[in-house]
Amino acid sequence: MVVTQENVAVNGSRRLSPQEIADTLRERIRVGDLKAGDRLPTQAELAEEFGVERGAVRQALRALQEDGLLSNVSKGSPPRIAERAPALSGEPQPTMVGLAPRLTEAFSSPHVHIDAACLTAETLMVALSEPVRHIHEGRIHPESIDVRILLPSRDINLAFPVPVEVPEDDNPVHQRWLEMRNAQGHVLRHNLQALRSSHNIDVNVRFRALPFTPPVKLYLLNESEALIAYYMVARREEATEAGMLDMYDVLGTESLLFSFEKSAGERDASFVDQSQKWFDALWETITTDLTLS
Repeated sequence: MVVTQENVAVNGSRRLSPQEIADTLRERIRVGDLKAGDRLPTQAELAEEFGVERGAVRQALRALQEDGLLSNVSKGSPPRIAERAPALSGEPQPTMVGLAPRLTEAFSSPHVHIDAACLTAETLMVALSEPVRHIHEGRIHPESIDVRILLPSRDINLAFPVPVEVPEDDNPVHQRWLEMRNAQGHVLRHNLQALRSSHNIDVNVRFRALPFTPPVKLYLLNESEALIAYYMVARREEATEAGMLDMYDVLGTESLLFSFEKSAGERDASFVDQSQKWFDALWETITTDLTLS
């Protein structure tokens, strides 16, 4: 590295560049000296430690923030080390494993916007419990949360789950799916809306009904990341009060989740943009009001 005049302190020793400061902090995160949820020292403390002006510290923190390593970034207090999700771009994770950390990271933003298109709200309901817990613990505190969810209409013939043999009258497989869809949606909405009174967060949760069965599950986080997983159809049996159900069904919690981030390059950014446009178009056109009853 060429040492310029700007990198030379008054006493002649070389000052660290913002990139070197960021690299030092990254290494502390990597080895565990700084753990997820830990607060960084103040800018003044970091400036004193590294012997630089605060401007250099701010540039270093900005680089860490752009890498997704910091959360709760505000002018009021030092940021925290972000909860880092699995490297989904390299090693896709089962949806139930991979979604919660990504949601927690998304909830570190002041204004949270989550869109989801899925068969039921089961995975989303469970995964949201992690960022909600972090809010209750005081580790993150978004100002607003806006969630939009597309689920299949109760009035359509689903592609799945369906009974292997079509019944002559009632369809217990459809009824089982409908009860799950409604119960999970109620719990999800209640858990988020409770944050209004407990933490004074502006929360808005909305549902609309799709006129078709989605072949994939799609999650859009803050218009900057798209997560997608395929529904894998398989034949299985399940014991219920209505008897043994022999059906073609999916286990969405085990589907591998693939991540596309705008910051990863033009290809990923285009995928995120197109996915968001697809979701917005469905929300505003052929979907209808959905009542969880």
